[in-house]
Amino acid sequence: MSGQNGVVTIHSRHPFLPPEDDRSGVRRLRGRIAAPVTLWMARTESGVAGLTVSSMLVADGEPGRLLGLLDPESDIYAALVVSRVTAVSVLGWQHSALADAFAGVAPAPGGAFRMGDWRETDWGPVLSDTVGWAGCRLTEAEPRAVGWGMLVEMVAERVEVGEDTGSAMAYRRGRYVRL
Repeated sequence: MSGQNGVVTIHSRHPFLPPEDDRSGVRRLRGRIAAPVTLWMARTESGVAGLTVSSMLVADGEPGRLLGLLDPESDIYAALVVSRVTAVSVLGWQHSALADAFAGVAPAPGGAFRMGDWRETDWGPVLSDTVGWAGCRLTEAEPRAVGWGMLVEMVAERVEVGEDTGSAMAYRRGRYVRL
């Protein structure tokens, strides 16, 4: 926003974002690829850590695997390397406010966990109205630094897939989009 002669205007672009030509080509390419929006949960000594994660991949096979890039300074990463298990819920369009709260970019009065209905599993809490979730265990391969994050590889020990409600959500160019 800027003010001149008492008039307040809102800029059409983000005031702190560098011009597109000054950004990394890899970052710009990544921004043009739609990514899933998931919520990862892991227990800690004092409760549960959760984080919205879009940098992830599901690989079919025997066993199936989930790969993800996690911020090495995040609570979820610290909890996962200790507990070795996580519950991954797939988020739909109706979960956009919850996704923002767990990503730390929107307020969550009373805490982000109050924004959803949860059920307990052996891998951590799962969102009750998710279209699918996986209970995962960290493999023996230690997480390693890849780009900005830590690459974690997990075995999907349990997978539940619900009805496809048609309200899928993806992340593209810094925004959630409805698929």
